[in-house]
Order: sequence, then C-alpha cells, then structure tokens
Amino acid sequence: MANHRRGRMSAVKALTRRQWLRLAAGVTVLGMVVGAGFVSRDFYTSTESSANSGVTSYSATQDRDTVSRGSTRQAIRNGAGGANANTSYVNVQINGKNKVVLGTGFTDVKSVLEAGDITLQPGDQINPSLTTRVNEKTVIRIDRADAQVKTEESPIPFNTIEEKTSSLPAGTTKVKTEGQNGVMETTSLVTAAGNKNLTSNIFASFVKTVPVDKVVLVGTGGGTPAQAGSTSTTVPVGEAQSIAHGLVTSRGWGEDQFTCLVQLWNKESGWRTNASNPSGAYGIPQALPGSKMASAGPNWQTDAHTQIVWGLGYIQGRYGNPCGAWAQSQATNWY
Repeated sequence: MANHRRGRMSAVKALTRRQWLRLAAGVTVLGMVVGAGFVSRDFYTSTESSANSGVTSYSATQDRDTVSRGSTRQAIRNGAGGANANTSYVNVQINGKNKVVLGTGFTDVKSVLEAGDITLQPGDQINPSLTTRVNEKTVIRIDRADAQVKTEESPIPFNTIEEKTSSLPAGTTKVKTEGQNGVMETTSLVTAAGNKNLTSNIFASFVKTVPVDKVVLVGTGGGTPAQAGSTSTTVPVGEAQSIAHGLVTSRGWGEDQFTCLVQLWNKESGWRTNASNPSGAYGIPQALPGSKMASAGPNWQTDAHTQIVWGLGYIQGRYGNPCGAWAQSQATNWY
C-alpha cells in the first residue's frame, strides 16, 4: 500500500487528536475502495429504478473493512469457493470505484473486460489501452461521464427452524427465539438521463446484518424420542431455498443438513444468485471465481438451480456435507 505520510515530522506532530481520527477514517475508506467488489455480469440496462433489478450480497467470508489484495490472494490460496493455483485476478476502477475480476489465462486489458462482462460505453476513457498486457498488479481505470454512486439497503428474510424437544408436551409449540430480517447493502454506479436510470453497475454488495432465524420448540413429551439427526427442521424461504431443500434430500441428507446449509448461505450470500464478494467470489455458494459454476450449467450467472447443484457438489467433495462446511465457516470465516 502506498505511504500517505508527509515528509516532515513537524507536520505529523502538529496533527490534533481530531485530525488523527479523520485521517484514520480516510485510510479505512480508501482500503475498502481498493479491495471492493468482484466484477460480475451486473452491467445491465433498466428503464426503472435499479432497486427493481434486485440486489446482490456481500459474502461474510471476510470482514468488509479488511478486504485487500493480500486477502484476495489468501482466499485463492486457501481454496475458498473452489479456487485453485490457476486462478488470478485484476483490479478494475470505474470512476474511482474498484472491483476485482477473477479468471484464468488473462492476457491483455480486453480479456479482463470480457471475463468481467464489462461493456465500454460511448465516451468512456480507458487506461491502459485494450491491448496492454496485464498481471495482478495491473489496475485498469475507466472514466465514465454522467454517473453517480448510489447506496441502497434491502431486507433478507429470516427462516423458521422447528426444534423437537421432550420438555414440552407432544403437539405443543413454544417460540424460543423471535426472527429478525437481515440487511443487505449495495453500492452501485448509476448512469441516468433525467429521472430514468439507464445503466447500473454494482461495485460493493454485502450482508450488512445476517438474519436471525425464528426458532420454535415443538413438543414430543410422552411420545417417541426424536431420532438423532432429525431434531430440527428449517422451513425454506423463497424459490432458491425450496430448490436447495429438494436437492439436499435427494442426496440422502437429513433436515439437519438443510438447516446448516441455510445458515451457511445466509451468511455467505443471502441466497442471491448475483451475490458478489470483494474477494471475487460469486453467486449463492460463493464460487471463486464464479465461472467455476459453468461446469454445472451454462446459465451459472443467473440460475439458482445451477449454482446450488455446483455448491452442493463442492461441499460434498470438500467437507462431506453442509454441516461440515458450516463448521468450517464458523471456525475460519471461509469455506
């Protein structure tokens, strides 16, 4: 990281405590910008507000305040999201906001833009040129006129988990924990004409607050004791979770494994198909890079079924089952 200190010690000593606090805050914001975002296919055209186009999410794999070039490489080295030694990345800045494009076999600037599905618009100024060779130290800068930064928040619905207990009479229920929606925050670069948004590119999207599941105790007292592995049941919320529930049970996993999967992907992506992590991970399972999911289907960028199939295959191959992956995530903040 560049050294931002002044050359003369007298100037440093002269800073007041308030000035030091402001300086520290500025450095923190700069760090977030430098590390922000994975370039996905989220350049889109809309005739309505960008809020109607959905929201992506930030994976909780890493603290959003500490994502950096080093942490991106570390995530790749750890094999997070299925990354391997052949995965590389290049930073792209649009109007000063950073995103990270991941892939394999980058040659020049043009190849990076193609991998990130970035379309240059009339009047865009790009540096270096499209034919310039690139590596992980390259920063591609695009200046786009008439664009503004917009930040929005969107709710993440909570799940309801039913836990069997012999401490309550059979057939009775009791709320153990009330549910609470999570919050997703999305920062986009929006190009507008009058009151109409023409294009929007998501730079940083993250799970600001993880949803709190509603836990309901279900009495089994006086009946047959619950069998191991079947003491909790999670009700799917939304189409993606319904798809996942069917795929989990078809693999022979129990309801406890679906509960672990819901908690894992609530934390990682909020179950959004276009979720993008500043480390470069993408989609519901946070594949690193997202293009790995192409092995499950050509529509990997938008299709929940394709992403979930890939994600469950990855989890089974690496951790055995969703509860194994959830335990890894709780212990290390990546899986």
